[in-house]
Formats: sequence, structure tokens, C-alpha cells
Amino acid sequence: MINPGDAVGGFCYETASLWQFVGIALLVVKIVIPIILIILGMVDLGKAVVSSEDKAVSKAATRLLWRIIAAVIIFFIPTIVSAIFALIGSFNEEVRADYDICRTCVEHPNRDSNIEGSCKSYM
Repeated sequence: MINPGDAVGGFCYETASLWQFVGIALLVVKIVIPIILIILGMVDLGKAVVSSEDKAVSKAATRLLWRIIAAVIIFFIPTIVSAIFALIGSFNEEVRADYDICRTCVEHPNRDSNIEGSCKSYM
């Protein structure tokens, strides 16, 4: 784990509260948008079933399927981005220490400050 003193004065160290906000926003988006997409799809499907038209039910079922696929993709985008950034390993130690602060604040914005690697320990 990175010692906070290793990156003092770096961009991520100086803007840790901003990265923590970004992490909280991503967490909310990652959860809320898929739920909204699935609920809207279920409402559309319910309306189509009540209308008793086979074509409308088929169309609504297809839209529900696409919304579920979109919800799964949206849910996993932060994980995919995190995995890509984890593959970046060619930084020198100073840059790597500062980068790890940004990554920690985005990935774990609410981690308790008593736990090692907490974003709050950099503020």
C-alpha cells in the first residue's frame, strides 16, 4: 500500500476530495441507472400485456431485453475501467504513488479512515 507521504504535493493528493466525489457519483450511477432501466422495461412490458396485443408484447419484451443488457453493461463499466487502469504499470514510484491515491478515492470513496488505503487518509 502507498504511504500518503510518498505523493504529497501530487495532483491526486491535492485533489483527493474531488476524486472521492467522483467515486461516490460512479457508485450511485452504477446502482441507480440499471435499476431505473429494468423498472422502465417492466412497466413497458406490463402495459403491453394489459393491452393484449401480441405485437406490442413482443416489442416490449425485446425492449426489456435490450434494457437489461444496457443495465448490465452500465453496471460493469467502472469495473472494466478499473481493470484497464490496473494494467498500467510503467509509472515511476512517485507517479505511481500519486496515481494510487486517485484510484483508491474513486474505487473506495467511503472506506473508513482507520483502514489502510482509505481515501480519507489523504485529505
